Amino acid sequence: MLPAAAVAASPFVPGLADVPAMPGLEPVDAEPLVFDKPDGRIVQVVLSGMVPRGAVLAFYDQTLPQLGWSRAAEQRFVREGEGLRLDFVTGSGSSDRTTLRFTLTPR
Repeated sequence: MLPAAAVAASPFVPGLADVPAMPGLEPVDAEPLVFDKPDGRIVQVVLSGMVPRGAVLAFYDQTLPQLGWSRAAEQRFVREGEGLRLDFVTGSGSSDRTTLRFTLTPR
């Protein structure tokens, strides 16, 4: 297990070694929720930061295809039998804070 400071410093989303963490977004929890199933993995992790929602969407729309993810729908990507969903969480306190939930599931 990594210390919280090491997790926050990682260039990738915790639990998703193939999904970059946008600069300015940090993990809300120290550990992601991860289940390994016979038909694939399920991962859920939440990042938050003082980054505009539009900038977050632009970052992932640009970077995920470079890593082999294909856009399936708005805020939805697929790759090699897995689906990645990006959901903005509301009610996170500050109106300037963006909170983003990543959910990876088998397709």
